[in-house]
Amino acid sequence: SISSAFADDRFELWCQPIAPIGRSEPGDHYEILIRMRGPDGDLVPPGLFLPAAERFDMSGRLDRWVIAETMAWLRAHPEARQQLRMVSINLSGQTMGDDDVLGFILRQFAAGTVSPDKVCFEVTETAAIQNLARATDFIQVLRDQGCRFALDDFGAGMSSFAYLKNLPVDLLKIDGSFIRNIVNDRIDRAMVTSIREIAKTMGKQVVAEFVEDEQILEVLKSIGVDYAQGYHVARPMPIDELLEAPPEETGLWRIDEDGPLPGPARLTVTS
Repeated sequence: SISSAFADDRFELWCQPIAPIGRSEPGDHYEILIRMRGPDGDLVPPGLFLPAAERFDMSGRLDRWVIAETMAWLRAHPEARQQLRMVSINLSGQTMGDDDVLGFILRQFAAGTVSPDKVCFEVTETAAIQNLARATDFIQVLRDQGCRFALDDFGAGMSSFAYLKNLPVDLLKIDGSFIRNIVNDRIDRAMVTSIREIAKTMGKQVVAEFVEDEQILEVLKSIGVDYAQGYHVARPMPIDELLEAPPEETGLWRIDEDGPLPGPARLTVTS
């Protein structure tokens, strides 16, 4: 159970890089992921324990753990903190309406280790629109501190564009269902193109998830999508693997003409 995993310290921080498409940007950008191990030491799929956390009102506790552990990890690794351009942290729908969690986040920033302008909080469209007024207030308080916000799974909801006008977010993460078949599906390509155009008009940037091969990447580059995330860029990894890249590659997530570099080497998608 999630309670026993807390008691036995069986949660881990993992991360997955997010790379700029067609250009280079200094520093590292990655999304923080939470992983849970079972009593046998094997990883439990997130699709099993995260819905359970939501069902039993434990998502807020998980969010607090991730935020606190991420800040502690960055405090303990000044070289990673110095190299950080942006760290993305997911917030659940339960957290979006919790003033206690908001205060907890503000106290983390008050400690002064990590600048708020290096943190991007990701919220799903569903979580944001469950209580639009409270979510908007929550987002605005943290944006006033310098944080950025990304709207995750964008496009999956029927009213995505209507809500977008009322949510003060900086990035849109396009739902993976539009990305997986974008090479062969003209409708998916048209949807992503339209999301990109609206985002550009509103001064927002776009991230594509589930970028799994070079063909998908080429289509996204032609559309003008800003960032890529997925197995073609880098697979999720324990966060400590960020420290293992050779010094000369620090801050350079790169995909060369032969595909992604192996291991935790940093990537800038230039192909």
